Amino acid sequence: MVGLSEGEKEFIKGGIAQDLRSDGRKRHTYRPIYVETGVIPQANGSARVRLGATDVIASVKGELGKPSSLQPDKGKVAIFVDCSPTAAPMFEGRGGEDLSAELSGALQRCLLGSKSGAGAGIDLSSLVVVEGKVCWDLYIDGLVVSADGNVLDALGAAIKAALSNTGIPRVNVAAGAANDDQPEVDISDEEFLQFDTSGVPVIVTLTKVGKHYIVDATSEEESQMSSAVSISINRQGHICGMTKRGGLGLDPSVILDMVSVANFVSRQLFDKLDSEISAAEADEDES
Repeated sequence: MVGLSEGEKEFIKGGIAQDLRSDGRKRHTYRPIYVETGVIPQANGSARVRLGATDVIASVKGELGKPSSLQPDKGKVAIFVDCSPTAAPMFEGRGGEDLSAELSGALQRCLLGSKSGAGAGIDLSSLVVVEGKVCWDLYIDGLVVSADGNVLDALGAAIKAALSNTGIPRVNVAAGAANDDQPEVDISDEEFLQFDTSGVPVIVTLTKVGKHYIVDATSEEESQMSSAVSISINRQGHICGMTKRGGLGLDPSVILDMVSVANFVSRQLFDKLDSEISAAEADEDES
């Protein structure tokens, strides 16, 4: 927990009420965001995102597997987050494990939709090689290096950037082998398919402090929150997932207003993130 005096708490709440936060931002403004891609050579794709003093890394590793019998036309994606004990005092011991589980679950809900795959921001059908027999299993790992609030949004941005950086090897199936129980496949070392990230959403977390809600809350601002709603939205403005934390309930009209604000803010975030990803990939190609 962030230790604040009563005066500091009132300063934070008063500033938010007047739409002027302690770092000079307005309620719906993000901190500067920086993206670096290709940071883990052993992965199929990776990225590092810095959002203010919050620093996270995401990597994507693909392995050939077998589709679930319940979803033979879809590949599989698993998301796991690890919180470095040096990122924040609360990450030491059990606190880090609990937060890792909470963030992993939130990312699953925001990016992968329901258990049926409905609403998934990642196109699982694109991971199938031979329906019912061979598919790609994607393992997405997130690491929280430094935490100063809004970790979930930063991880969502890092995963989107890592997927943009991901190349999946082309898989050739031997002629007539598609009908075999275990088809013979050849994984190319030279040809790679770029992962389609056009449907991958961004996550916008709205944190309620007093009577107002803000985006990209710092850890000090989060310490004064009553609740927070994280909404994943794609480029078309469709909601892919939603998760809430904090004890107090929210009126449905407030949630609808939050969705409207998140939709507006997401467009700015998409533009900034896409620009940063393009610049990072250009830098990677030059190096």
